[in-house]
Amino acid sequence: MDAEVDIQEDVEGSWTLLSWLASCLMVFGGALPYVPQYQEIQKSSNTEGFSTRVCLVLLIANILRIFFWIGKQFELTLLLQSVVMILTMFAMLHLCCSVQNTNRVSTKQHRLSELDLRYFWKWSAFEDYLLFCFGFTVLCALVTLLLLDSAVFVEALGSLAVMFEAMLGLPQLLQNLQNRSTRGMRYRPVRGQTKLTHTHTHTHTRGYILSLSRHHISVIVP
Repeated sequence: MDAEVDIQEDVEGSWTLLSWLASCLMVFGGALPYVPQYQEIQKSSNTEGFSTRVCLVLLIANILRIFFWIGKQFELTLLLQSVVMILTMFAMLHLCCSVQNTNRVSTKQHRLSELDLRYFWKWSAFEDYLLFCFGFTVLCALVTLLLLDSAVFVEALGSLAVMFEAMLGLPQLLQNLQNRSTRGMRYRPVRGQTKLTHTHTHTHTRGYILSLSRHHISVIVP
């Protein structure tokens, strides 16, 4: 009897460890592929191969996902993943702004306060990106506060988050077409971006679906 109890405790401990490892992979897996891109930009002092609009897409998607979490209260792991991804995108933007300002030949600065759509998301100061995201977050917070009781609105938030994340490769594709080259771009941030699909059931089973590069890995964590 004691042996069976020990075996059961070992199994439960193994599942706990596996669950913890899977959660860590979920939280940091989406951000890790951007480390090589960050190092490449830092090393070459050139941002032409990387589209900062990738950051825009992921920032919007993850901000929307956070508000979706407020309305849906799904896995905390996915909320933490969104926070980590937002911080990662801010780090990428900060580096890009620093490199671009260092290499800038013209003294002309483009600021958010100019309200010029031609230079949207092409601002010279990192603070402008922070200000835009802050304004977008406040707007989402106000709308969510008013419509939080609407199930349709909450589901719409989730759908919008997924839609924006599905557009992840488009900005980089347009950048490559404009440059007529993929030089300076690391392939892993676009192809290796961790995609997460969470499913909600009436049981206590949590299902995670990962897509890493071209390989689809399903991990079921109880």
